[in-house]
Amino acid sequence: MIRTALKILLFVASCCAIAAGGLYWAAHRPLAQPDGPVDFTIARGSSARAAANAIRASGIDVDPRLFAWIARLTDKARQLKAGSYEIARPVSTWQLLAKLTAGDVSLREMRLIEGWTFAQVRAAIDAQADLAHDSKGMSDSEILAAIGAAEAHPEGLFFPDTYLFDLQASDLDLYRRAYREMQQRLAAAWQARAEGLPLASPYEALILASIVEKETGRAEDRPMIAAVFVNRLQRGMRLQTDPTVIYGLGAQFDGNLRRRDLERDTPYNSYTRAGLPPTPIGMPGAASLAAALAPADARHLYFVARGDGSSEFSLTLREHNRAVARYQLGRGN
Repeated sequence: MIRTALKILLFVASCCAIAAGGLYWAAHRPLAQPDGPVDFTIARGSSARAAANAIRASGIDVDPRLFAWIARLTDKARQLKAGSYEIARPVSTWQLLAKLTAGDVSLREMRLIEGWTFAQVRAAIDAQADLAHDSKGMSDSEILAAIGAAEAHPEGLFFPDTYLFDLQASDLDLYRRAYREMQQRLAAAWQARAEGLPLASPYEALILASIVEKETGRAEDRPMIAAVFVNRLQRGMRLQTDPTVIYGLGAQFDGNLRRRDLERDTPYNSYTRAGLPPTPIGMPGAASLAAALAPADARHLYFVARGDGSSEFSLTLREHNRAVARYQLGRGN
């Protein structure tokens, strides 16, 4: 009896060892897949079986039953992370499971550039093939509503930065993230603003920052450029800045700003109208936000481009006219 029982135990142990060895081999053998990187997306809330089916549909020869069984056996079935994944070389079922539980998603990037208008932002996002274009066919106001923005005009509301996203993530999510980032940056800059600024709200600060962004050729000039505009606003002088005029001309601007353009009245013409324009004229970066709300301690009222990216600043109109003659008209000193 004892010998028989021992034989049975040895047989069962041998079977278990063989099964364990077979399972280990099945879990760790490289799976066949197409040449080159393979992408797949795991939807939020997917079961292990559904995840395996998505992987198999991408061309990776995973056994959904084996994948699900191993996931349950190792208590990883509830740890799968949604997202887009990229497999560059053959992997095993175990490596797939480890990748999905670690959330090792494949990311793409989208860069929004300082000074871009919303039209440029939207064109760049529309051209990004790795995004899902849920905003297609939406008006600008519908996009704002979809991302929870309270503003009526989209210009300047999105923070210029490099954004990482899952493959085929919604473009509305990218808009939402860029909008929230600008709201946070603007709120922080407004909280730390200098005293006595002629700005009634964070939105007015955003408008001023967008002008500073467009007028700056050299980074270190931003605080002085902001000081010139702040000084003009405090004195009731018109801003007289070309980028606002160009923005107001829209598609009619052909790259050559003429005197008649400066005299043509639009809501954005800072030569014909006092104060700030009604909206930003582009996306300001962090440095322009900081400059607009903490300008240089200076009394200058004028500046002109030197032609090398820097600006010449003047206290009086007479000084400014001399600077214009020197740097714009080439008349020397």
